[in-house]
Amino acid sequence: MPSLPSLGLRHRSSRVKNAAPRPPQSRPLSVVDCAVYVDGHRLAGHWSHGEAIEEVRGRGTGFVWIGLHEPDEQQINGIAETFGLHELAVEDAVHAHQRPKLDRYDDSVFMVLKTVRYVANEKLTATSEIVESGELMAFVGHDFVITVRHGKHAGLGVVRRQLESDPEQLALGPAAVLHGVADHVVDSYLDVTEAIQGDIDTIEAEVFAPRTTIDAEQIYLMKREVLDLRRAVMPLAKPLKRLAEGYTPMVPEQVRSYFRDVDDHLTTVSERVVSFDELLTTLVDATLAKITLRQNTDMRKISAWVAIISTPTMIAGIYGMNFENMPETNTVFGYPVTLLVMLGCCIALFKIFRKNGWL
Repeated sequence: MPSLPSLGLRHRSSRVKNAAPRPPQSRPLSVVDCAVYVDGHRLAGHWSHGEAIEEVRGRGTGFVWIGLHEPDEQQINGIAETFGLHELAVEDAVHAHQRPKLDRYDDSVFMVLKTVRYVANEKLTATSEIVESGELMAFVGHDFVITVRHGKHAGLGVVRRQLESDPEQLALGPAAVLHGVADHVVDSYLDVTEAIQGDIDTIEAEVFAPRTTIDAEQIYLMKREVLDLRRAVMPLAKPLKRLAEGYTPMVPEQVRSYFRDVDDHLTTVSERVVSFDELLTTLVDATLAKITLRQNTDMRKISAWVAIISTPTMIAGIYGMNFENMPETNTVFGYPVTLLVMLGCCIALFKIFRKNGWL
């Protein structure tokens, strides 16, 4: 993604330059990081959420970024009270299992994103998981951004380091952090779709290769995982468009253009997911047709062998009726001639079926 344009860094006050590091303080286990940013630079020291917002509002500039991982109600209530978070959004952040969405409250915005991670499998089974999903929520206010992560993957440490290495971008405030989070999530979608593309190409080669057998369950499993990915990707389009179109004044014009770029990338992902779904449907049809053809071939072979076996069975059945007036039974060569007739009929039928491709 291109860097956000600079709005012009203000001269950092001596308080920023000479800020004394604060002594480490105990944090709730759910708090991954809590930092204060002024003019795009992180202030040294360890902060509680109360101290951080007090510092920002005392200065009248900067913002707080708090990262949480799977907090419970007790852990998040204190933060919610300090920052004035809406109770409905807080409930969604705690219990998760939400669709991607964007909600606007009086003085904050709440956004939900689905995170995904590709899981490599040596062999697919009915219980295999190809796409592991999680959730990322973000509360954005004028002087704070709070990210809440559910799941073991999609950590935001990389995003935080990238933003901290670009003070001009970070100086744009909480909206820049929201853009960085959305950009990171959509980029992960691209990585997952590329990995899935490789799996689907392998399945496609096996389906259309001659004299190969493939279990339709593998395709159904892949289709199920693609549907999970679709549920994560498709609903995110509307929230991104809203942010790009000025849905909230908390996202300045300089950041909106970059949300449009993220939306373009999401469109690429959406098109891939739709094509995956259509291709897997085609592969299911092709696999079922291949299975049906193989079953028909097996039935023809079975029918041919039944016809071959039925001929000597019929002849043996006739002479097994033991009537007294059967002239063939009294001849010297009756038995070998009957065997030769049976063998000849079987050989003749075998050649006919082999010539017609039944055997």
